Amino acid sequence: MFSNFFLKSFRILLLPFALLYWLGIAIRNWLYNKNIIESTSFGLPLICVGNLSVGGTGKSPMVEYLVSNLKADYKVATLSRGYKRKTKGYALADEKTTALEIGDEPMQFHLKFPDVPIAVGEERIEAIPQLLHDKPEIQVIILDDAFQHRAIKAGLNILLTDYNNLFTRDFYLPTGDLRDLKSSYKRAEIIIVTKCKKELSEIEKQKLVKEINPLPGQHIFFTAIDYSRPYHIITKEEKGLNGKVEIMLVTGIANPRPLKKLLEEHSNTYQMLQYADHHIFTIDDLKDIKESFDKISTKDKVILTTEKDAVRLLKFYDEIKNVPFYVVPVKHQFLFNQDAEFDQLITDFIKNFKKED
Repeated sequence: MFSNFFLKSFRILLLPFALLYWLGIAIRNWLYNKNIIESTSFGLPLICVGNLSVGGTGKSPMVEYLVSNLKADYKVATLSRGYKRKTKGYALADEKTTALEIGDEPMQFHLKFPDVPIAVGEERIEAIPQLLHDKPEIQVIILDDAFQHRAIKAGLNILLTDYNNLFTRDFYLPTGDLRDLKSSYKRAEIIIVTKCKKELSEIEKQKLVKEINPLPGQHIFFTAIDYSRPYHIITKEEKGLNGKVEIMLVTGIANPRPLKKLLEEHSNTYQMLQYADHHIFTIDDLKDIKESFDKISTKDKVILTTEKDAVRLLKFYDEIKNVPFYVVPVKHQFLFNQDAEFDQLITDFIKNFKKED
């Protein structure tokens, strides 16, 4: 609690830098809005999944949701920046690709959807033609975390905002978490309030809609986190959390709070080893993890991690294959029975897409 208070106090002291940051992104957006800097369109449906802030709002599970729903009917691909990878430029995942080469989220997509083209590239305006050259059959591209990258004009923008940290209540970096103007929400066709409590009432839903103040034609949805049964990081064998097992949580994600809440509800006690977001695990980290795990005296115990973290731990295959090391999958659960409406919007966009002249 003291550390959180200190961090918040320190960030308030950075307010002058936040105002400078706001000025910079305001000028940049004005230049794009006035077409002084032009955005480029492409002749196929581009679906952008993004947010206005740094930190986790559920972009990766949303990309996975879209891929799962579309891949049976369309030749779909994903394009990400490849954050914190050790390479640069355009890359297309293949059977030899590692997380160090393309980043943890794209690697997660590649492992889940091995038949779907998964590409990375910092300059998306250059990466899209390269991707289409490599895979000319592609019909739809999902742009991961690209809402603020206005060099490309996506046909459909899906903007995510965390229920616990709505963009309307946030402030600009480094005092807050916003990396884009609050008013940029107006560029989205779809807004999703993620990580809601599952018992969200209709009254609170309407209050949130009023606070966000969508434009005519914008659609707002609400999702909660849905955790599936954990599976072993190597063997994929599933294991239920029976409330008696001792858990050690190992995570390097931006916002582990929802996962901690899950463990509080489904475990006897748990410990936590928390690393920085997108942390690249070393052999020394693994040694620390195993030593901490060995200190837990009970026999019924497991190590639990996220899918993002798992792709950065798979390189230690031999060291973890016989360890009770489990991965907890996460996906979006649409509230108020809105999933069919959302799916229809996506399908209609693709079917009705028209190439701009």
